[in-house]
Amino acid sequence: MTKTMEVLVVEDEMLLVMDIEAMIEDSGHRVVAEAASLQEVEALPQEVDPQLAFVDIHLADGSNGLEVCEVIKRRWPEALIVFVTANVAMIPEDFSGAHGVIAKPFSHAGIMNALRYLANGVFDPPPTIPRPDSLLPSPHLAKRWAA
Repeated sequence: MTKTMEVLVVEDEMLLVMDIEAMIEDSGHRVVAEAASLQEVEALPQEVDPQLAFVDIHLADGSNGLEVCEVIKRRWPEALIVFVTANVAMIPEDFSGAHGVIAKPFSHAGIMNALRYLANGVFDPPPTIPRPDSLLPSPHLAKRWAA
């Protein structure tokens, strides 16, 4: 039985939010909050405590995922951060401290496999299953799961 991860979705395109949330729930995990901008992430209630955040780069209200990444790292230092974006080239070499990226357009299987891999690593690091091709890891992920 897979343990349930609590997931934050930061995306400003509502159809994508609904699609990603359905995949998270179909994988047996739980969406604890959604936000469309930096301001909405900053306004999330204190009891929100995600283990994983899926973050787009271009967000509402002129904000971006790199700024959101900084807030998440400060507020929820244990959360894994994965960018989900069509703008992979905008991610700096150091990933702004994030743990990986899934390129848009993504496939259902790509998201589902990434969720399985990430959950495996969250609850029993390092993951014992192969990393899916859909998830491009950052150096921070290897450091996080180093023995």
